[in-house]
Amino acid sequence: MKSSLDESPAEEAADPNAPAPLADLRPRPGPPGTALGCPRDLLGQRFVYTVISPRARGLSVGVNMNPDQRCNFDCVYCEVDRTVPARESGLNVAVMGRELEQTLALVRAGGLRQRPCYRQAPRELLELRHVALSGDGEPTLSPHFVDAVEAVVHLRARGRFPYFKLVLITNASGLDRPEIAGGLSLFTPRDEVWAKLEAGTQDYMERVNRPDCSLEKIQANILALARTRPVVIQSLFTTINGEGPSGAEIEAYVQRLRALKEEGARLPLVQIYSATRPASHAQCGHLPLRTLAAIAQRVRDSAGLHAEVF
Repeated sequence: MKSSLDESPAEEAADPNAPAPLADLRPRPGPPGTALGCPRDLLGQRFVYTVISPRARGLSVGVNMNPDQRCNFDCVYCEVDRTVPARESGLNVAVMGRELEQTLALVRAGGLRQRPCYRQAPRELLELRHVALSGDGEPTLSPHFVDAVEAVVHLRARGRFPYFKLVLITNASGLDRPEIAGGLSLFTPRDEVWAKLEAGTQDYMERVNRPDCSLEKIQANILALARTRPVVIQSLFTTINGEGPSGAEIEAYVQRLRALKEEGARLPLVQIYSATRPASHAQCGHLPLRTLAAIAQRVRDSAGLHAEVF
């Protein structure tokens, strides 16, 4: 699994701005049978699940916005096997709302400890970090996006549970649609949008993400939103048939991040990570940690952005 970035030193200079306690607690992918090695747990439900997420730094409660598996990307690293028929034809917002309330009550009562994957998990990993709008496709393609946001925000406003952060995990292709902007207008400043940016060139994007839109559109959508509220960049790098992204590709990616910052985008964090769950495409593999560390360092050095490896 070679990449031209493998020649970079494995160790990184310490970031003086990095929060040490969070870094110490950051979960790493673990072996099967542990909380970090378990897939998401639907808890016998249809739309709401739990998972220990390294990027969330603990427990994420997810809403599957696309149980019909609808997506306009076909990423080589995606774990969704679309050769298997979807279990649902779409999101039922009323059912989702009830499931979310039940799941939050279970989390608050410590009931996850009874689930096999979570029995040995450290206490801090079972503390709720956020509720994520994510799932088996692109959340902004759901025709129920606004209704789902309203339902989650209403549940939060009722005050039955401690305040929780809402996170939209998106490929950014739909951020320019008016109805999506309407849904995001319900987000508070404490809520977050995590937007995918994983390529520096259209050719590489076509190879890895296989989208129905251009890289320029993705960058423009991120810029427009990040001028109005902070946007976290999520960047998954993988190997394809044993080969990672070239040094030239990473430089082009870093320059796109730099351009976003220079044009007024507020990007508080760039998440650098690799495929950890089994992918439906056999040619996809995990990029070595030292390569991920080198990419993160280039983001810091060249784009002047805070980057972390997960």
